[in-house]
Amino acid sequence: MAQRYKELSQAHIEFMTTQKLFFVGTATAESRVNVSPKGMDSLRVLGPARVVWLNVTGSGNESSAHVQYDPRMTIMFCAFEGQPLILRLYGRAKVLHKGDSEWQDLLRLFPPIPGARQIFDVTLDLVQTSCGMAVPYLSYLGDRELLSAWAGKKGEEGLRRYREEKNQLSLDGIPTHIVVKEGH
Repeated sequence: MAQRYKELSQAHIEFMTTQKLFFVGTATAESRVNVSPKGMDSLRVLGPARVVWLNVTGSGNESSAHVQYDPRMTIMFCAFEGQPLILRLYGRAKVLHKGDSEWQDLLRLFPPIPGARQIFDVTLDLVQTSCGMAVPYLSYLGDRELLSAWAGKKGEEGLRRYREEKNQLSLDGIPTHIVVKEGH
């Protein structure tokens, strides 16, 4: 059953690195709760209590808006193959934009991904595992390249305009500051 840890163990890190998908949950005290699936080899472990993940341009920007007002973030991994396991990382996140001093150093940790717009730097305060016995078996068939192709076709200027139009406010009207932070 559920077990709690103060930090990531080597076994947790090995489990995380074999997963093709993780989920991110954020909310402010007054906003809708947002849960987003993430893939694309976009998470790195920087230490037993620190992870970063790269966020790409998409239809919304909820995580960014939320953590700028309430930095709580939960990241969840679950096994769809092999032994059942759910791994949750609870912590406080900081959103980094292209104009921030840490951006370039952290971006180097990831493969080039078209449409990269933010990096979330998460300091963990709790790691929890649970059984995952109700999670179904699913087979990994490959990555979808649609978002990367879309971002590549738009180009940097097209992505900047898209973010300006579609990514400045959360569903609840919370500013993301993406245009200001990117220097536009």
